[in-house]
Amino acid sequence: QVQLVESGGGSVQAGGALGLSCAASKFMTVMAWFRQVPGKEREGVAGIRSDAITKYADSVKGRFTITKDNAKNTLYLQMNNLKPEDTAMYFCAATSRWILGGLLDEQEYRTWGQGTQVTVSS
Repeated sequence: QVQLVESGGGSVQAGGALGLSCAASKFMTVMAWFRQVPGKEREGVAGIRSDAITKYADSVKGRFTITKDNAKNTLYLQMNNLKPEDTAMYFCAATSRWILGGLLDEQEYRTWGQGTQVTVSS
């Protein structure tokens, strides 16, 4: 069974930066970051395939960068110019299946991490 372990969350002031990491116990074809605020649905933030195709939510385009080190089975999310509305629990997700277009569709993913909290203060 694949395990995902996230790290790197924390608290930062608006305009600051944070980096998240997600280490997988084996190679996964597609990985993504999702986030959730209590009382709201989980939303896709950024996804990446092993061929480096990426997809971002409109709300984070130009501020967040997703990368994947296939050799280390590790996913990263660099978050710059953070805003208070970025505050959420961030989850790593992964699948060994090939996804064509639904990189931010949570139903495409079967394996999830425990989450790491990101808090941005104004």
